[in-house]
Amino acid sequence: MRKKICWLTVVLVGLFSMTGCSVVKGTYKAVAGTVKGVYYVTSNTAKLAYNVGEFTFNVVRAPIEWSLMNEDIETIDGLPVKEAIRLGRVKNSPYTVKGKKYYPMSVARARSYKETGIASWYGNETLRQKDGHMTANGEAFNPNALSAAHKHLPLPTNVKVTNLQNGRSVIVRVNDRGPFPSDHNPASGRRIIDLSYAAAKQLGFHGKGTARVRVETIELEEV
Repeated sequence: MRKKICWLTVVLVGLFSMTGCSVVKGTYKAVAGTVKGVYYVTSNTAKLAYNVGEFTFNVVRAPIEWSLMNEDIETIDGLPVKEAIRLGRVKNSPYTVKGKKYYPMSVARARSYKETGIASWYGNETLRQKDGHMTANGEAFNPNALSAAHKHLPLPTNVKVTNLQNGRSVIVRVNDRGPFPSDHNPASGRRIIDLSYAAAKQLGFHGKGTARVRVETIELEEV
C-alpha cells in the first residue's frame, strides 16, 4: 500500500482535508462482519470516493452558503453551526436542537454500537429544489446516495442497517444529525436513524416511510 503523510485515517475521522496529498489506496476489512472495502482518495480537497463491499460512496464538500438539511440545529460545540462546520468541530461535539442539548458518543464507544429500533427516511424533496443542501458535517446531501442521519454517532461513521421485516441490509455513511421530534409528530424523535431515499429503497421501505431495523457500526481497519 502506498502511504502519504496525510494518512487515510484523516479521511475517516474528519472532513477529508487532504491538502498536498496524492492518491492513497488501501484495502480495509470490517471488524464487525465480513465487509471489505477499498478507499480511493485524490488530491482534490473537495471530494472523496470509496467502496465498502458492493456499496460505493461519493462524498462532496458542500459550499458553506448552502442550507442545512436540518435547520433546527442551533449550535454545534457552542458555535454557530456553519462556523463549527468550517472549523471541523462537528465529529462528536455536543449540539443544540430547539433548546435541547445532545451529546454524541465517543469514537471508542461508537465502535461497538448496535441498536434496534425504527428507521425513517428523508430528503427526497431536495431533488425538486434549486439549491443544494448540506449535512451537519458539511457534506453535500444527495438523496440518491447511501447516507443517514443519527443523533449520537460520530460524524462520519459507516453503519450496516438491516430491515428486520425482510432481511435486506445496506451500508450507509452517517453524515447528518436526526431524526428529531417534529412539531406535528413528537414521536418521530424516538426513531433511531433517518436514511436517505436511496438507502430506504435498498431496504424496501421507501413506499411506507418507516421500518424496524438493526443498526451496527462497521469499523474499518487496514489489512
